[in-house]
Amino acid sequence: MTNQSKLKYMNYIIKQFVRMLLLPAAFVLSGGKAFTQDTFSIVAIDSVTGQVGSAGASCVGSSTTYPHGAAILSDVIPGIGVIHTQASWTSLNQQHAHNWMMMGLPPQQIIDSLVAHDAGNNATIRQYGIADYNGGHPRAASYTGINCQNYKNDTNHIYYSIQGNILMGQMILDSMQSRFLNTTGTLADRLMAALQGAKVVGADTRCAPKNSSSQSSFLRVANMTDPPDSLYCDLWMAYPTNYSGQYPVDPIDSLQTLYNLWKITTPVTEHKNLGRQEILVINGEGMCVTFDFSRCRDYLYSQLEIYDIMGRKLKSATVNSRLQKVDLSGNTGHGVLVYRVLAKDGSILSCGKFFL
Repeated sequence: MTNQSKLKYMNYIIKQFVRMLLLPAAFVLSGGKAFTQDTFSIVAIDSVTGQVGSAGASCVGSSTTYPHGAAILSDVIPGIGVIHTQASWTSLNQQHAHNWMMMGLPPQQIIDSLVAHDAGNNATIRQYGIADYNGGHPRAASYTGINCQNYKNDTNHIYYSIQGNILMGQMILDSMQSRFLNTTGTLADRLMAALQGAKVVGADTRCAPKNSSSQSSFLRVANMTDPPDSLYCDLWMAYPTNYSGQYPVDPIDSLQTLYNLWKITTPVTEHKNLGRQEILVINGEGMCVTFDFSRCRDYLYSQLEIYDIMGRKLKSATVNSRLQKVDLSGNTGHGVLVYRVLAKDGSILSCGKFFL
């Protein structure tokens, strides 16, 4: 067995062990009741790494209809984008959204099409959050039907969208947004933090009697080259639909435990020399910047990319000189900017920030 195979097997064993600790001993998938709502969630893009991600939680349990609880609403398409179809979820609407994203339609147009061609002829009871990578120029859009159950609302920016229904109030969405924007680290770290921002008893008001924020939760992140059915990070936790009594552990805390173990046991794909690749950024006159690769190996014909702090790609250039000059005039980026250098195999050779 290869090291990679051993690691995957270890991850599987750990996840099963933690679930046995956190769930009742008799964890069975229950059939029957079809749930009509899914509650708070976030979709987001990291245009610097190319990762796309999704997280959410709901007072919906595992069943034959929803085997992973709330995770059924998430459609993560590696290298392309993320779709959340929630509130009166239907597989047909989700499939239509997937197909339109694969055709290259932007998030707002996908939502407009979903509203115009709703599978049940009633878009007013649906809620959507969609974001796409768009070649390093992320876009996001959201929609909340007027007949979704209160409290409902959504908020979006260039690279993320947060939405929820049957909420305690606006503070749930605001807290998720604040945690997401003010947390450092990877996209997965920030999505997990956003969920923790909603970990309030009764965040989904249906779960208040259970002394919990939700009944199920999930976190999903894809690298650009991941197969659609094997995402870089794909974690979920769900109590069964027919679970009686209060939940012993909030599903978001259970998911946090799974995520912490996942981080320990999952390697990060990096260039073999990452950490020793030092690049000096020299500000020139006006909007001209020079990148000095004197202390960096394997830099020739690598790809230099520059982003603003909101994740919008401003410039891309092939490195063909030890002193690579980049003219940023004509771009709206200023203040703190982010750069990354991709080796010829696509791995990250170096990354950092500079001030313009």
